Amino acid sequence: MATSTASRLHVVSRIAAGTLGSYAFTWGFIALGIGLLFAAGMPFHDAEALGYILGFIVLLVAFLWAFCAASLVRVWLVLAGGGALMAGAGSLVQKALL
Repeated sequence: MATSTASRLHVVSRIAAGTLGSYAFTWGFIALGIGLLFAAGMPFHDAEALGYILGFIVLLVAFLWAFCAASLVRVWLVLAGGGALMAGAGSLVQKALL
């Protein structure tokens, strides 16, 4: 019975990492990407459109990787941690531009 509970918790955590973690990672990627593209001289709406288009691909790859990776801890660290770092960096870039 304990194995069944542990495997259920693992599956729920994997699903949460796939949905929430990939969303956080993509959000950070888009925020940083738009800021950097705009800082590089691209018009804002073009940078925004490119960021969202690339973000869709990043979301798909991150979601699928969350279910393929061997280590669940690594998935959470990369997706949630990387997303938080990129969102923070994107915020700093945006503050430097304004």
